[in-house]
Amino acid sequence: MADPTSRPVPRPTPETQHYWDGTKVGELRLQRCDDCEEVYFPPRPFCPKCSSKSVTVFAASGLGTLHSYVINARPHPAWAQPYSIALVKLAEGPTLMSNVIGCPQTPEALELDMPLQVTFEELTETITLPLFKPSEARA
Repeated sequence: MADPTSRPVPRPTPETQHYWDGTKVGELRLQRCDDCEEVYFPPRPFCPKCSSKSVTVFAASGLGTLHSYVINARPHPAWAQPYSIALVKLAEGPTLMSNVIGCPQTPEALELDMPLQVTFEELTETITLPLFKPSEARA
C-alpha cells in the first residue's frame, strides 16, 4: 500500500513561491515575458529567451498533451506501483514534468499526444501538486 507521506516534498523558493501559491488555489501559474511574449517554465525572475526581467505571472489553462513518459516500476513507499513520470506539453507552450493519474499505467493507456488536464493533489498544508489526467474532452 502506498504511503503518500513518504513522497518527497518540494521546497518553494522566492522565485517559485507564486507557482506554489497558485497550485494551492487550483491554478497552474506560468510566466510570460512582457518584452518578447515568451511563456516559460520553470519559474525564474527573468525571461530565458531575451533575459528581460519584465515578466508577468498568469493562470494557465491547465490543458496539455502527453509529450513523453516512463513507467516506473521500482519500489518506493510513496507510490503504488507502477506509476508514470511524464513530460506534459502545456497548451501555452512550456513542458513540465509531472505524473499522469486516472488511467492505467500501461503503454496502451498512456498514448503519446493524448489530451490531458491538470488536477491538484494536496501533499501538505503548504504544498499542492499539479498532476495530470486524461482530458474529459477526449473522445
